[in-house]
Amino acid sequence: MAELSNTTEMVDWGVKDGNIGSLIRQMSESISKEGYRNHTSVTMFVLLGLTSEKDLQLILFPLFLVIYLVTLISNLGLIILIRMDSHLHTPMYFFLSCLSFIDICYTTSVSPRMLSDFFKDRKMISFVSCATQYYMFASMGLSECCLLATMAYDRYVAIGNPLQYSAIMNPNVCCKMVTAVLGSGFLSCLAETVPCFNLYYCGPNIVRHFFCELPQIVSLSCSNAFFCQVMIFLVALLFGFGSMLFTLLSYIFIAVSILKISSARGSLKAFNTCASHLAVVTLFYGTCLSVYLSPSSNHSKSKDKFLSVFYINVIPMLNPLIYSLRNKEIKEALKRVMKRARFLSQ
Repeated sequence: MAELSNTTEMVDWGVKDGNIGSLIRQMSESISKEGYRNHTSVTMFVLLGLTSEKDLQLILFPLFLVIYLVTLISNLGLIILIRMDSHLHTPMYFFLSCLSFIDICYTTSVSPRMLSDFFKDRKMISFVSCATQYYMFASMGLSECCLLATMAYDRYVAIGNPLQYSAIMNPNVCCKMVTAVLGSGFLSCLAETVPCFNLYYCGPNIVRHFFCELPQIVSLSCSNAFFCQVMIFLVALLFGFGSMLFTLLSYIFIAVSILKISSARGSLKAFNTCASHLAVVTLFYGTCLSVYLSPSSNHSKSKDKFLSVFYINVIPMLNPLIYSLRNKEIKEALKRVMKRARFLSQ
């Protein structure tokens, strides 16, 4: 009754003074404030996960557990091997060990949580945990984009300018490159994560994914998300698409350099030095572009989850295998380390 009396007084004042525009603005502001008071701020998000079928979850859990363990063992093993064998203390293998480190952090930001969610009926994640998960996942993903571009440049210098390769890609320059790669990933992700998670979330709080994907989180916001959407677009354009374009240009120059090599054997050797990296780049960017450039629809949700699983879980497992299977130097280094271990054990 008090609210009705106040509203009546406002109407009488507006009619008497002819200030109808001011009256409407005051009433809309009052209704808006009351509407926000009736909503509670979201403190938890609900992840729908990969699937809701219990039988399928029992099959997927051991499968993804094995994938995660193989990813950890293979990438960590590659880092230790490169560290232990002095023959692998070159820029190419230094960048490869950094790629393995990023892959470990990248998949660890999502996989343990995803594995534990297989046993939960309601896959709840707190607001802070969601922000932390996305920040670690996205910063490592953007760092990997930049690192793949750096590795492509390293291959171009090795093939296009082999005589000055050691001078150009010296250890000091390589360390600065990796620092710039990680700094770019952390700072660019911070620029989009902070404003997006400072939006007002009043519900719904259901995320149709198995991890906190920022575009889906922002779509749940009750406030204007235009600035956040612009930041997401700019970060993806500058660091995601920019790194891909730089990698593509590097391979164009690599192809031109290979065509200038007179001997067929020399051309084949030059191509083999970057074949593994080219395969990794194709897998990574191919799946990422398939997810983020495909039109959103009910049918594509399941496809997006499958592709997300591929670039979050499968590709970090495949990367050390791709670099090791066709690499004679890594195979020989592994033989030397095993021989040394047998000698010490005797």
